Amino acid sequence: MSRALSWYEASARQRVAAFLDAGSFAEFVGPEERAMSPHLPLFDLPRAFDDGIVVGAGRLDGEAVYVAAQEGRFLGGAFGEVHGAKLVGLLRAALAQRPHAVLILFDTGGVRLQEANAGETAIAEAMRAVADLRRAGIPVVGLIGGRAGCFGGGGLIAATCSRLAVSEGGRIAVSGPEVIETNRGAEEFDSKDRALVWRTLGGKHRRLTGGADLFCDDTAAAFRAAALDLIGRAPAFDLATLEAEQARLEARIDSFGDCRDAAGIWARLGVNDPDGVPALTTQAFDALVAGLRGTTHDAR
Repeated sequence: MSRALSWYEASARQRVAAFLDAGSFAEFVGPEERAMSPHLPLFDLPRAFDDGIVVGAGRLDGEAVYVAAQEGRFLGGAFGEVHGAKLVGLLRAALAQRPHAVLILFDTGGVRLQEANAGETAIAEAMRAVADLRRAGIPVVGLIGGRAGCFGGGGLIAATCSRLAVSEGGRIAVSGPEVIETNRGAEEFDSKDRALVWRTLGGKHRRLTGGADLFCDDTAAAFRAAALDLIGRAPAFDLATLEAEQARLEARIDSFGDCRDAAGIWARLGVNDPDGVPALTTQAFDALVAGLRGTTHDAR
């Protein structure tokens, strides 16, 4: 499959096929096993034979990797009992088999309300499994650029990863725009204002503020290159790393707590033309980031 494939437009299986070495992927618990949610029929909701997540092993530039790819087109890539169990099972298997790295292709709106307890449990177990892998020296890299973004529990798991790559289409947050609007009103956050959504939760903002480590084009080739780069510079998982991250987060509140919008944060970071950031190409954005060394984006 072409490496020029749009990550945002592709399905989970298309991303895996275009991302990994050709013909190297072997799926675990595939559709033929009919591992479907036992709960969705109670709500008259459709089921999928893979429950919205593809897991398996393959090769990336010749190295053995484990991969999980969420399908944002099925229930927004939301976590349920089976979906979560497949991810947790893959992570635990990776700890036993010790591949070169684990890659999580996030595309999720969070937890299914219909399976909330099981989904929340899976989130907690996945975070612990990621921590176990990192402690064992196995990098866990998250890739974010799908239609559903990376929200809710997915955002929490992403925060535990060794490194993150995000594209223009990617968004990262614990609460999604619709959730914020429902609870606080459109005056607080208008989920239909796409410019606001991407300016607040989007890939460029997350990269500038240290919530992501690389910003890349919306292609399988770009995400492949990003993964190879980030695997090679995954940080140690020790007390010093955790303390540095905590200090960075605390400093972020001190530095930007009074900013009303992302553009204000960008200006304080030293961006000369904050209003022009959303229109920047990847190349121009990378050049801008390179000129801001030593600021918040560099600390993660």
